[in-house]
This record gives sequence, structure tokens and C-alpha cells, in this order.
Amino acid sequence: MNENSFTRGIRENRIQVAHQLIQVMLVGFAIGMTRTVVPALAESEFGLERGSFLLLASFVVAFGAVKAVMNFVAGRWSERIGRKRVLFFGWVVALPIPVMIWYAPDWNWIVAATVLLGVNQGLCWSMTQTAKLDITKAEERGLTMGLNEFSGYVGVAIAGILTAYAAEWLGARTGLLVFGMAVVLLALVLTVVWVKDTLPWAKAEAAAHKAAPPKSLPRYPRGVSEDPTTGEVFALMSWRDRRLFAISQAGLVEKFVDALVWALFPVFLVTQDATLTEAGWIVGVYGFVWGGSQLFTGRLSDHVGRFWPNVLGMWICGAGVAMVVMGNGALWWSVSAGVAGFGMALLYPNLSAAVADITPPAWRGSAIGIYRFWRDLGYAIGALGLGLAASLTGAAEAAFWFVAISMFVSGAVLFWLGEETHPRFNPDVEGAPACTT
Repeated sequence: MNENSFTRGIRENRIQVAHQLIQVMLVGFAIGMTRTVVPALAESEFGLERGSFLLLASFVVAFGAVKAVMNFVAGRWSERIGRKRVLFFGWVVALPIPVMIWYAPDWNWIVAATVLLGVNQGLCWSMTQTAKLDITKAEERGLTMGLNEFSGYVGVAIAGILTAYAAEWLGARTGLLVFGMAVVLLALVLTVVWVKDTLPWAKAEAAAHKAAPPKSLPRYPRGVSEDPTTGEVFALMSWRDRRLFAISQAGLVEKFVDALVWALFPVFLVTQDATLTEAGWIVGVYGFVWGGSQLFTGRLSDHVGRFWPNVLGMWICGAGVAMVVMGNGALWWSVSAGVAGFGMALLYPNLSAAVADITPPAWRGSAIGIYRFWRDLGYAIGALGLGLAASLTGAAEAAFWFVAISMFVSGAVLFWLGEETHPRFNPDVEGAPACTT
């Protein structure tokens, strides 16, 4: 390829952006097929004892721990073998999942299938995100992340609803088998035939930055080598840079909400006499509002900056979670889910965009992988915390309060330690003090 082949921009690379959006929607389908049917029917189909909140949350704990590690691996691995290969391997790992759920004689098989799902999601979702950031412009990052997460989480919501209907028509196990195999096989074919590797774009961008730095210089961490080790990047993301720490802890805590929606929200709704399809639609409102709003909220941050959308998103999402247990009825639960989904839409693409703003292209893949490590570890920590809260009190409502309070506290930490990362609104000034601690 010549130098002109690496032109960046959504419009300039619209065909590959479209293929990557299809990929991330299929990734959303893969996780969405477990969102409604599996937890709601854990007792009747998979032999889980009624009221076993910690055991019910165990499959989310396993998913979060594995996905977190695979995000970390995927980021670094993709800088060595390319984005496409990592995406392909992620889909290969997913092949046994629908069969395991279909066969599962007990809950342990569901946990084992979810471990493989964590590997799949860590490899595939990371690559769809990183690949689009490779081929789009810096001023399009918010929109790029919004499009990515819109496609993925609308996919999650659609799959949750479709599999609820499939379970009623074909039975839970057969419905998930047919849906799951169709998704994985289609994704593998599309990956092999149409997806391009975008690592050359990242390398070309790094070379261009070195030759001619951009006019609005991002506030990159100071005192970091051009090719830092994995340990150096991990330290920067986790504690050395206060801004990246603030973003990482917010990412971790916001996943408490997703763990709650996945593990306990359908169960809570069914115990309140909602039908399986009603639960699918109510949980789907959260996913649809989250996914759909990101078409607006990602682009919004390109115009107003990342800081306030992220902070307000944490607080609004926490308020929506608290609202669920403050009222009753399908309409109230749907509105509450919508409020939580809108708050998530404000923060979700823009936390990732903030990481991309202040990490150089040479090691941006690793930085995003480590951010996603901390973010998805929130599945495991959050599921354990909400499972304990529900088990100790004997009521699912306690889990909602645990998550809501965690979101408010984490948003306060982000407000205190974070800062604006968009280079146009807060550019680096030569001689400015380092932003590390």
C-alpha cells in the first residue's frame, strides 16, 4: 500500500467502517443471547436453586474476569499480529458456546460457556473499537465510539428480545442454539471475506505524528518512552496518571450497572410477575436507549468535550438504577431503564474517547486494552458486590441500591481527579506541568 492508502476518516473509509459496525452488532448478538433467557430461566432450565443470588451472579463474575484479561491481551496482541487475526480468533473461540448452553446439564456448564463468551467478547469487541479508531480522524473519535457502541448495544438489546421469543417458540435451549450458531458462523465468514487489518493505519498515524505533530497537541502523559513496556502502560492507566486513573475507575464502576441488568434485572422483573417477553422488552429499553443515544452523545463530546458528558452520565445512570426500586409497573420500570440507558450513553463512548485523546497512536491499542481490562473487571467486582448485597439482605432491591450509590461515588471521583481531554478544548502547552502523579 502507498501512503495515500492510509487516509483516515469515517467517510473516506466508510466501507470498512460499515463492516466493523456489522461485526460489533454481531458481537452484541453473541452476548445478548444470554441476557434475558439464561438468568430468567436459571431455576427452571438449569437447576439453580431459588434465591441463590451469588450463584446466579457467578456466570457474570466469570465473564467479567475473563473478558477483562482478554481485553488486556487483545490490545497488546493486536499491535503484534494485527487487528483482523485477533478478531478471527475471537470468533473461533465462540463456536462451542451455543452447543454448551443447549446441552448444559447444570449451572456449571453455563458458567463454563460464559468463560468462553468472555474470551470472545474481549478479543472481538476490543478489535472492532480499536480498528475504527485506527481509520478515523481524531476529531471524529466521539462519533466513532458512539457509532461503535450504538451498533453493539442495539445488537445486545435486539438479541435479548429475539431470544426471548425464540425460547417461547422453540424452547430455551434449542432457541439459543439456533440463534447462537447463526450469529457465530455469519461473523466468521464476514471476518475472513471482508474485514481488513487496520494496524497499518495506526503505524502510519504514529509516523505522521512524529514527523509533523498536530496543531492542537493532546495532553499526552509526560516522561514516557515512544515504545513503553506493557508494565509502563499498565501503571500509567492504573495509577501513575491521575486522569487515566479517574477514567479507569469510572469504567470499572459503570460496569456494575451492566452486571445488574444482566444478572438480576430479568429475575427481579419475573418475580414481580412480568412475563419473559415483558422482561425482555423492559431490559431491551435500557439497551435501545443506551445504544441509540450514543449516535448523539458520542458526536456531542466532539463539540463540547468529554469531561461533563462523562461525569453527568455517571450520575444520571445511577439515578436511573435507583428509580427501578422506587416505583412499580412495566411503564415505571421502562422509564427507569431508559434513564439509566441515557446516562450510560453519555459516559460509555466518551470514557473510551477520552483514553484515545491522551494516549499516543503508537501504544493506543495497549492503553485501550488496559482501560477495557479495568472496565470489564467491573462485571466481576460488580456482580460479586450486588450478589452479596442481595444475599445478605435476601432481597434483590439491595443490589440496585449498591449499584446506584457506587455510581454516584465514582462520578464524584471522576469530577475530582479528571479533566478535559479533548485536545481542541484543553490542548497541551509546551512547558506545562506534567499531568502525572
